[in-house]
Amino acid sequence: MFRSVRHMIYDLIEWRSQILSGTLPQDELKELKKKVTAKIDYGNRILDLDLVVRDEDGNILDPEQTSTISLFRAHEIASKQVEERLQEEKSQKQNIDINRQAKFAATPSFALFVNLKNVVCKIGEDAEVLMSLYDPLESKFISENYLVRWSSCGLPKDIDRLHNLRAVFTDLGSKDLKREKISFVCQIVRVGRMELRDNNTRKLTSGLRRPFGVAGTSGM
Repeated sequence: MFRSVRHMIYDLIEWRSQILSGTLPQDELKELKKKVTAKIDYGNRILDLDLVVRDEDGNILDPEQTSTISLFRAHEIASKQVEERLQEEKSQKQNIDINRQAKFAATPSFALFVNLKNVVCKIGEDAEVLMSLYDPLESKFISENYLVRWSSCGLPKDIDRLHNLRAVFTDLGSKDLKREKISFVCQIVRVGRMELRDNNTRKLTSGLRRPFGVAGTSGM
């Protein structure tokens, strides 16, 4: 509502400047005055203010000089014009929304940008962090994994990528956007010994991948 009224005020200020300039021909000046009065009446309508009854030239009718029947007919005409304007605005808005939806649907693909800041999880060994998109209703992943190798020190294995762990999930088409839910899933895989408490050097293993944890959004 605020934006609509602001746009109308800007239009009225511009038209007022044109009228006061005194450079418009009589026919253009008359048409511009009609636009001004129509805009004012439309603004009063959407703000639930009183409807001002006018003559053909846009001048306010004087109830002392105008008959009751003439006032009634002028009121009917003014109400009809305002309602037509409201319907026109509604139709234009619907057309804009339809065009936006059609343009949105026609776009071949979309993307999701992910920036990994930190992994707050006490693991004790090296780990692999895998991020992907998942459809909980169809119970399947709909994207490839974004893999980040995390060290036991709580930092990326590739220290040069610290604060620069970014990925873009691309080729998300209109079909994916129409899914009822899409979850963002993060899986943590521990890489190291079979058991964290395995202190027996004769049985010590290394480099084994074991599921450690998982987290995900409820849906997007």
